[in-house]
Amino acid sequence: MKANKLLLAARHRAEVHLPMEGELPSFSGATAWLNSPPLTADSLRGNVVLIDFWTYTCINWLRTLPYVRAWAEKYREYGVVTIGVHAPEFSFEHDLENVRRAVKDRRVDYPIAIDNDFAIWHAFTNHYWPALYLVDALGHIRYHHFDALGHIRYHHFGEGAYELSEIILQHLLVEAGISGFDDELVTVDAPGAEAAADWDDLRSAETYVGDALTEHFASPGGTILDKRHLYAAPERLRLNHWALAGEWTVGREATALNEANGRIAYRFHARDLHLVMGPMARGTTVHFRVFLDGRPPGEASGVDVDGQGNGVVSDQRLYQLIRQPGHIADRLFEIEFLDAGVEAFVFTFG
Repeated sequence: MKANKLLLAARHRAEVHLPMEGELPSFSGATAWLNSPPLTADSLRGNVVLIDFWTYTCINWLRTLPYVRAWAEKYREYGVVTIGVHAPEFSFEHDLENVRRAVKDRRVDYPIAIDNDFAIWHAFTNHYWPALYLVDALGHIRYHHFDALGHIRYHHFGEGAYELSEIILQHLLVEAGISGFDDELVTVDAPGAEAAADWDDLRSAETYVGDALTEHFASPGGTILDKRHLYAAPERLRLNHWALAGEWTVGREATALNEANGRIAYRFHARDLHLVMGPMARGTTVHFRVFLDGRPPGEASGVDVDGQGNGVVSDQRLYQLIRQPGHIADRLFEIEFLDAGVEAFVFTFG
């Protein structure tokens, strides 16, 4: 059934036919758990389960988090178990302390399975961040014994479909004989990087700064992999092209600044600009300044910079550097690092 027909049927409490996509896979491959002792498919029998695959620097996941967080809080008392499966994209996201810090900063209080080996990811045959799966409680209820596991009944990849996802969640509760919840759908007020993208004015795409996946690099001569090199930026950048200035080492995953006062420039078209970055050495900080068309960003500064464009890199995470309040046009973004020792991973936009 197409999503719009499914939404219409579910909204009117009509009979909804959700496919059986397979039994709930094992969580035994988790390398650690946060906010909970280890959970098993067996221990979850009889519960509706929401599984959310994420990695903490993913902008697409960050924009879905307000809904997952609201659903976890609203439906917990009705037996819904929310589980976040953290499957890291970048090497620093394997670091448990980094994930623990992100869990605290993002107010995630539901159980988190650390999937550093991608064992759970493969058990679900998953391919995306974020990915949402809903599992029914009928493995226990339908068969009146504890030999059957719950079944995956619904999935959604990426952002959006929040109304449909919550209605299906409610449908699985009703199907399991659980009532008493408020069927009015959640509303969220998402701040900072968690706010929904301005899709109508978004013309810049995710751009990796490491050599393995990057595109549209515009410094003369291209990249010199894994060697210190003095880069220069061209006088003008085309839309969605970027460049380095200063002495950098371009690696496969990230690009590292060797000497102070290095710059990255990017011509973009979006309301928001983010950069995943961090200090090369734990416990150190790197100061930076941001410019928009050669001037401090002022009212267009993101949550991680002040109006003069000043900020500090202290952790390995996503930093929101620009949020434009008015008309969106092609703009030149520049970030100058006043100290050496920063690594830049990926630009994202919203």
